[in-house]
Amino acid sequence: MSKKILVIDDSKAVRESVKIVLSNGGYEVIEAANGADALSMMKKHSIGLFISDINMPEMDGITLLRKIKEDNNNKHTPVIMLTTENCNELINESRAAGAKAWMIKPFHPEKLLDAVKTLFVI
Repeated sequence: MSKKILVIDDSKAVRESVKIVLSNGGYEVIEAANGADALSMMKKHSIGLFISDINMPEMDGITLLRKIKEDNNNKHTPVIMLTTENCNELINESRAAGAKAWMIKPFHPEKLLDAVKTLFVI
């Protein structure tokens, strides 16, 4: 499994924060600003894990999650939803669509690293 992580968030500051934490943890991180960009990136790279926001322009995180799981090359690739949303409906919808974890922003670096390490073992 690739140790490359695709971080999808419309906030450059969030992407940079996640990238710093994960890079320090030994992971290669690439970035996308929205779901449409992420779909393009996943055609160019072998992704080992996705971390996605929910609320983004062009394509929201739940739609992206569904498209990731429809893709034969990525249907088993774990996805962590990292968002400000804390709504049970969205959490349940994302889990039903295939998300493996849900984290609330602002995130705790250690918890994010723990989740990533756990999902790379699966």
